Amino acid sequence: MERHYKISIEGKVQGVYFRTSARDKAEELGVFGFIENKPDSVVYIEAEGIESKLLAFMEWCHIGPDDAEVDKIQVEEDSVKGFKEFVIR
Repeated sequence: MERHYKISIEGKVQGVYFRTSARDKAEELGVFGFIENKPDSVVYIEAEGIESKLLAFMEWCHIGPDDAEVDKIQVEEDSVKGFKEFVIR
């Protein structure tokens, strides 16, 4: 079953290739949506796909790329939007 999650990630997540690495991981897993930087060192993601793949993606988000330091993640479920790719905004 497809799900859609809004994910906010706080910590040292900007300037460490988090968005590029997340896009690569999403493409590897077949997750669709977007990722963007927000003010105050927050990365915001809307991701959707099969629940098992989303869970694997969110597990990766807790760690991120090598230079990232994830302090906090907030996840909120939302309605499926029908994204067809995963893009960096």
